Amino acid sequence: MDGLYFALLIGTGVCLFMSLRTLFVPNRMRGSSILSLENFLYLGMVYFTVLVGFGMVYLLFGLYSEPVLAETGGSGDGSFLRKAGTAVYFSAMTLFSVGHGDVVPIGIGRFVAILEALIGYTIPAAFVARAVMERD
Repeated sequence: MDGLYFALLIGTGVCLFMSLRTLFVPNRMRGSSILSLENFLYLGMVYFTVLVGFGMVYLLFGLYSEPVLAETGGSGDGSFLRKAGTAVYFSAMTLFSVGHGDVVPIGIGRFVAILEALIGYTIPAAFVARAVMERD
């Protein structure tokens, strides 16, 4: 089981890295203008990949290692789907805002949450910088 855990964790990390690197690798932006549907969908897919990827990291740590998320007012017990939903919810709250406080990171989850929040603030800046620098 440990081999599967590490393989899933490394695979998730590689997927996150490959998604984020598209923002920094020189490549022409799609569409004829900065505000095109293709660019909007591209940015949305980067966000979606990061959101689900970090949700998977929280879930994997919680299932195979020590707990990394604690629900305030909740029992913490639950089915796999409840744990997965909580992990993705917390990932979205961390990526897009400072969170609501109903789910809090504990242990190594704090450092993962800091990294995700940093990436969440960096994605729009990198996207705008890339669009402005590649503009004709």
